[in-house]
Amino acid sequence: MPPALPPLDTIARKWSDLAERRLNYFVELYRSGRWKHYYRTEQDFALRMLDVIKATRRWAELAPTKAADKDDLRPAA
Repeated sequence: MPPALPPLDTIARKWSDLAERRLNYFVELYRSGRWKHYYRTEQDFALRMLDVIKATRRWAELAPTKAADKDDLRPAA
């Protein structure tokens, strides 16, 4: 019998966490100015940053946090 696989939501949550860490890395890269060592122009960096933001948002949609799940269960005010 094959070993049990982790639930897909667990896997998606791990990818979402990775995307968030990557976004934090890019924010720090921008704030410190180190992006200049890796990208030729600010526009090149900005395009990559947009990709990182889109990926982070998409993973957040696919794997919402437990807090977001609880918010969905609250009655509308």
